[in-house]
Amino acid sequence: MHILFIHKNFPAQFGHIAASLAKRPGITCTVVSEVEPHNAPSFDLIQYQPHGGTTAKTHYCCRTFENQIRASHGLYETLKSRAGLRPDLIVSHSGFVSPLFLRNLYECPVINYFEYFYRIHGADLEFRAEFPVGELQLMRAQARNAMLLLDLENCDAGYAPTHWQRSCFPKVYRPKIRQIFDGIDTNVWKPRPDQTRRFNDHSIPDNVRVVTYVSRGLESMRGFDIFMKVAKRLCDSRDDVLFLVIGDERTNYGDESTVIGKQSFKQWVLAQDAYDLSKIRFLGRVPPPELAQILAFTDLHIYLTVPFVLSWSLMNAMASGATVLASAAPPVQEVILHGQNGLLADFYDIDRFVELATEVLNDPHAYRQLGEAAHQLITDKYSVEQCLPKLVEFYREVCSR
Repeated sequence: MHILFIHKNFPAQFGHIAASLAKRPGITCTVVSEVEPHNAPSFDLIQYQPHGGTTAKTHYCCRTFENQIRASHGLYETLKSRAGLRPDLIVSHSGFVSPLFLRNLYECPVINYFEYFYRIHGADLEFRAEFPVGELQLMRAQARNAMLLLDLENCDAGYAPTHWQRSCFPKVYRPKIRQIFDGIDTNVWKPRPDQTRRFNDHSIPDNVRVVTYVSRGLESMRGFDIFMKVAKRLCDSRDDVLFLVIGDERTNYGDESTVIGKQSFKQWVLAQDAYDLSKIRFLGRVPPPELAQILAFTDLHIYLTVPFVLSWSLMNAMASGATVLASAAPPVQEVILHGQNGLLADFYDIDRFVELATEVLNDPHAYRQLGEAAHQLITDKYSVEQCLPKLVEFYREVCSR
């Protein structure tokens, strides 16, 4: 079976899957990506380029769709030039580039990986009333579903990583979408009982409590401002706490600019209050091997999100055996049961977050069983070892139709 993986930002969700499948007898993998491919001797890597891009004259609500069409056209032309390429299955991430036009090149099934379908009510857009979404932003969100709808209609099957994310898609298409998680590499994200507590060549004394926060971007949709309010309260009441904040100083999802202007959300948050930055370290983006070490020695990991795509960082922290305190959003509640494998609080309940965090930091060992249970859940249900066979079975099932 020859599988053609398509993702704008490979490896992303497909890297570990393609690498694992390429090692199996009888399976060949080809990967197509817009970003410059990294060396991977186990499969062929192809780079495509979008055919142009949007301009200031392009209607704001149409820009996402036009960029997707231009990327999909570039994908089509790139693969058209590869006359010898004959996949048995196409697996594509639906969102930035579409396999829609590849029906004109190949007679093979198409599986789309579906992350999110935008809703203007009951999900991320209206959750944070203090950062109101403008009328044009709401219209743009509705228009962003255009390519998703084309992919839903075009594909033979699809899959989504969580039940809640699947539930966001229109009912008429849900029978096409299977719920299968990507898979966590538990060889990387794992407990490390003898791990030395260090970051950036700094040793952390044994009597210091470590609290971690990880997000792709420091932004409102991932509750960075709520986290900082909790951190301030803990810093003001304790001398033995150190916060390690990991993530880029940018907004990836949503838009806070109507409230904060052109400054970064981090800059805006820090200007709202006086923070003891000797106890709060901003580490920026941290490579996975180093991040895995940090998550293995943290005393408490805080994860916040509005109802939106579930972050890998939460699953990685759980796999690492961290004690997790998270906001009780629908996708989070799929994996964390309060008091069994983690702790939950309402997104805006800062008093409760501080209360639970204080209890954990007063006696981290007393809560270690939560991290152990979280690690076991990931191992038993969400690890690559558990998810990859389901994906392979799913791929073969679609191919055999």
